[in-house]
Amino acid sequence: MQQLNYLAGYSEQITNQVSKLIAENRLCGFLKRKYPTAHTIRTDKALYDFTVDLKNEFLRTAQPLSRVAYDGKIHVIQHALGSHTFVSRVQGGKLKAKHEIRIASVFRQAPAEFLRMIVVHELAHLKEKDHNRAFYKLCEYMEPAYHQLEFDMRLYLTHLDLAKQVPERVR
Repeated sequence: MQQLNYLAGYSEQITNQVSKLIAENRLCGFLKRKYPTAHTIRTDKALYDFTVDLKNEFLRTAQPLSRVAYDGKIHVIQHALGSHTFVSRVQGGKLKAKHEIRIASVFRQAPAEFLRMIVVHELAHLKEKDHNRAFYKLCEYMEPAYHQLEFDMRLYLTHLDLAKQVPERVR
C-alpha cells in the first residue's frame, strides 16, 4: 500500500478506497471525468483579477490585496498550497498594510474548481487568521462545495505524485 501523504488524517475506509482506485489504475480517469478541463488563468495578472473579483463578491469590506501571484517556491509537500502574508510597514508617519496571496505554481494547470478553492481559502485569511470553525464557515460561504473540493484536490495531488514516480514513457 502506498503512502498517501495528502490523505493523512482521513479514515482507513476512505484511504482504502483511494488505494483501490490507485491499484486498479482508475484514479486519473476518476479525476478527469469529474474535472475534465483546466482553468485558463495562466498569468499573475489574470490570477489577481480572478482573486479580486471573488474578494469583491464576498468580502467587499476586507482590506485590499496588494499582490496575487503564482509562486514556484511554494512546495505542496510542505502542506502549503498557497499563502497569505500580511506585511505592515512604516512609510513616513503612516503605517501601511499590505496583503499578498501566493498560489503554488503547480495549480497553474489545475482544474478551475481547485484554483477557486485555494483562492477562497487564502481570501478567508483576510477575515480569519486561524483555521477554526469561523474560518471554514467563511470558506463554505464563498464556496459551498469547499470540503469536497479540498478532498478531491488532495486526490489530484496524490495523482501528480504518483505520475512523477512513473517513467515518462509509461504515463
